Amino acid sequence: MPVLVASDLDRTLIYSSAALALTMPDARAPRLLCVEVHESRPLSFMTETAAGLLTDLGDAAVFVPTTTRTRKQYQRINLPGPAPKYAICANGGHLMVDGVSDLDWHAQVTALLAEQCAPLDEVREHLLATADPEWVRKHRVAEDLFAYLVVERELLPEEWVKELAVWAENRGWTVSLQGRKIYAVPKPLTKSAAMHEVARRTGADLTLAAGDSLLDADLLLAADRSWRPGHGELADAEWTAPTITALPERGVLAGERILREFLKATRAGAPL
Repeated sequence: MPVLVASDLDRTLIYSSAALALTMPDARAPRLLCVEVHESRPLSFMTETAAGLLTDLGDAAVFVPTTTRTRKQYQRINLPGPAPKYAICANGGHLMVDGVSDLDWHAQVTALLAEQCAPLDEVREHLLATADPEWVRKHRVAEDLFAYLVVERELLPEEWVKELAVWAENRGWTVSLQGRKIYAVPKPLTKSAAMHEVARRTGADLTLAAGDSLLDADLLLAADRSWRPGHGELADAEWTAPTITALPERGVLAGERILREFLKATRAGAPL
């Protein structure tokens, strides 16, 4: 039976230059591989060692990139190793099969959101009305499923984020602050639901996962074994559970450690 590995990408397996956390002397810094170019500029990286580990993992398991990115944002990533047959985009809103969104899955998700959550337009209007242009740089809607703001973190009032979270909670939405982005996402829009669907289709009897943010929590809890890095929302909150391993590594070296753990558990073939 195959092993399914569902991993978040940004700040879990791949890192922007600002998130690398290269704290060692320059001469001892790991060699990096660029895995994403945007507008002709290198944007995301992993270590060369991590790239080799991911290639090995792609041969040994069903590797499923699992991201809050839109399909367009995901498709500009060029990961090493075999091309994944499945990918989860838009926080579970799109299940990609051989690079194409599964329309039946997307229809199921949108019907569920319409039934259980306040509409996207209401949330977007609230963001526009309450967010201060002094610290907001961009307002965005992703795949007609959720909204996010790009902000100046040093100017962002912590109290505003807390108030937004309470407001959203009462309408069936979740708020997550990741780097310079504040996400407002419907609660039923989950990575875990899409992971369960891929597990059903592939017949996987062991599921492994990793992630760093609040939007990854459901995925980590749903998998048989999970890992989180020493940075991010979950680490800041000291969030954990019996099947989750909190790693000490931060930045790009955490991505390398996570891949080592995935390979070790995959080769063992069962939870340790």
